[in-house]
Amino acid sequence: MDWDKLRIFHAVAEAGSFTHAGDVLNLSQSAVSRQISALEEALQVPLFHRHARGLILTEQGEAMNRTVREVFAKLAMTEALLTESKEKAAGRLKVTTTTGFGTAWLAPRLPRFLEQHPDISIALILEDSDLDLGMREADVAIRMHPPRQPDLVQRHLTTIQLPLCASEDYLARNGTPATIEDLDNHRIVLFGSYHPPAQDMNWLAMLGRVAGQAKRQPVLEVNSVTAMTDAIEAGLGIGALPHYMLTDRPKLQRVLTEVKAPSVEAFFVYPEELRTSKRVAVFRDFLLAEIAGRS
Repeated sequence: MDWDKLRIFHAVAEAGSFTHAGDVLNLSQSAVSRQISALEEALQVPLFHRHARGLILTEQGEAMNRTVREVFAKLAMTEALLTESKEKAAGRLKVTTTTGFGTAWLAPRLPRFLEQHPDISIALILEDSDLDLGMREADVAIRMHPPRQPDLVQRHLTTIQLPLCASEDYLARNGTPATIEDLDNHRIVLFGSYHPPAQDMNWLAMLGRVAGQAKRQPVLEVNSVTAMTDAIEAGLGIGALPHYMLTDRPKLQRVLTEVKAPSVEAFFVYPEELRTSKRVAVFRDFLLAEIAGRS
């Protein structure tokens, strides 16, 4: 097994087809197929089930891919550490966080960070589910919960409130709820997904309800905090939003402020192997400074 064939195998396993793997590798579909066939012939085992809609790893292929993923992850980690400048922070930093936080809070602040550290480049991956930092799907993460993976370093960043909000126009047309019970006469907007970015994202649905009572039915469910915010700002209804989404949106008003809203703890997380990384350190310090001074 040579490295080129293993690299191609890994790309095919991740992409699920010869064509998509070829696009990633800048190879033709036929060249990728030949390399996989040669690898299977050398090993004398099938690595993929081939069917009309793509490829599925065989049991042997699954075992091979687990090992190859670990090897390439360790190589990527080693490369990052070897190329880390001893004098200053430099290189590429792959950052992941939730779509809403990344879009509304982090992305607008990145120009300041990159101006301060011109030798660093950022790859930003917005994903509401957790990427595997141990397998180097990202270098660092900003998560709305403590890390669940072992061997990860965590630093508490901030507490995010989830207040109830509505637009001025909506409240003018429909009135402002004075009690929790009044919410039953209002349209509500919820986060619609099996993987919400925060555990209590839809706390409005059960606010004031007792065990066994049905949740309030939304007029809109959408799996994007940004889209929720836009819809609520446009006058669609009432929803719970992270407090950072209210910045620079004067039409949004908090309602039922006497009701205690749940909060979300945000953490900066990275693998133990990157504890001494200058890129990670300066990015962490930048986040803490931004939260302290500008959030």
